[in-house]
Amino acid sequence: MTGSLPLPPGPPDPGKARQDLVLSTVGEPEQLRSDAARNRTRLLDAASRLMAERGAANLTMESVAAAAGVGKGTVFRRFGDRTGLLIALLDHREGLLQAAFLSGPPPMGPDAPAAERLHAFGPAVMRHERDHHELILASRTDPLRAYAVPAHRLRLSHVAMLLRGARVEGDTELLAHTLLGSIDAALVHHLTRRRGMPLEALDQGWHDLVSRLGAAL
Repeated sequence: MTGSLPLPPGPPDPGKARQDLVLSTVGEPEQLRSDAARNRTRLLDAASRLMAERGAANLTMESVAAAAGVGKGTVFRRFGDRTGLLIALLDHREGLLQAAFLSGPPPMGPDAPAAERLHAFGPAVMRHERDHHELILASRTDPLRAYAVPAHRLRLSHVAMLLRGARVEGDTELLAHTLLGSIDAALVHHLTRRRGMPLEALDQGWHDLVSRLGAAL
């Protein structure tokens, strides 16, 4: 797994930020041998097909092994447990979002002002997680594990960097945690599915919160 991502002091230089914040996978970003990488892709392809057919709640290590034509032990060695498999499946989805906010076009990408990027970040994350809420929620068997995966650390570092770039006062890491908590997948799912709130209302809530912190557009 990747190490902790650096949080440079003071408003970051855009070029420096692009060096520090690099694409990070949810599960294992290690460089695999080509045969191991092919086997991993084969297993993830099988798991993706099964999830589309049966849903994340019914995905098992045994069914993935059978669909991929390998022994169950191979799946366990590759992913550790079912939660590890689900987290690995999130890699494919997360990579697209990471590319958008690290190197994509404005308003999320690095060519836009920090405050503008921050305002665009929340709605993009909410839509990303709405589209994959079943997989995200199924992977959360350990509530603390979600905070340790590289993808979350990257989001945290990115939001803290944007807060500093927008010259928001206060503990930017703590504020970044607070902002990310307001768009957590479980909360967004509850508000939109159980409370019937339109996603546009949550967008406006994000914009209001970011502006109140001092990053108004």
